[in-house]
Amino acid sequence: MNQHITRAERSAPTRQFTVLLSPTRRGARLARLLTTAHLSDWGLPTEHAAHIVAELATNATVHGRVPGRDFQLSLAVHRDALLRIAVTDTRGEQLPPTPGSASAPADDSESGRGLLIVEALADRWGIDLGPVPRKTIWAELSLVP
Repeated sequence: MNQHITRAERSAPTRQFTVLLSPTRRGARLARLLTTAHLSDWGLPTEHAAHIVAELATNATVHGRVPGRDFQLSLAVHRDALLRIAVTDTRGEQLPPTPGSASAPADDSESGRGLLIVEALADRWGIDLGPVPRKTIWAELSLVP
């Protein structure tokens, strides 16, 4: 699922939104609500993106939290064909499983399914490191049927 994107897809976004949010449950909820609001304003589908943002923002607040440091949510639409969601936190040393390597947790486990959901909903996803101490988990959704 983790495929390299072409230069055309990496062109300057036609629409973009970026915000810093507190690494709390409230911050993760706000990330999902802001995603839904912006995508609705842009006339784009929201359901899959909202689920992806909810999972990535929750991971940033649970696994990427550093006291006093916010996480960043970025949404970018490229050529009205691709939505790129990125969540950046400041725990670059704490990496999630790489795309395609996440395994299902035990049936009775209360956590561990977030990246499986991202992998199921996104066309591509991956991890970018740096600059230190940051890491960015990103996911892309095709907007063309």
